[in-house]
Amino acid sequence: MSASAADDAVKADLAEILVRYATGIDRRDWSLFRTCFTDDCEADYGPIGHWHGVDEITDWMTRAHADCGHTLHRITNIAVETDDDGSARARSYVDALVLGADNRDGVRAIGFYDDELIRAGDGWRIARRRFTSVHLQAIDRSLTA
Repeated sequence: MSASAADDAVKADLAEILVRYATGIDRRDWSLFRTCFTDDCEADYGPIGHWHGVDEITDWMTRAHADCGHTLHRITNIAVETDDDGSARARSYVDALVLGADNRDGVRAIGFYDDELIRAGDGWRIARRRFTSVHLQAIDRSLTA
């Protein structure tokens, strides 16, 4: 495989893990979600919270989404840089719609993730993540119904 084809394959693998993260949340598939992170990951979501380890972030996400209705986490604009040591960095945009149990009220959160990823025995994993919030919008569809 040429260097360019190898880079393309890594970029596709990294994009897949970022989409898998969003899919895990939206399906409430916490086993799938866990496959996105190293056991000792560091996740800094600013004022939302900071977690050390896949257990902590998974427990928090499980609780945070337990009473939600529909959620749609869209990951776009994935930019990847790889290093010779088998690590990579990625920046991706997230546009998340998180509705309450009634699927009427909720929030729309827009921001970006800066991730450091490492190649584990069975694929890539996020070792460090920082979320930067750019826009937060309350949704109250009861005012327009």
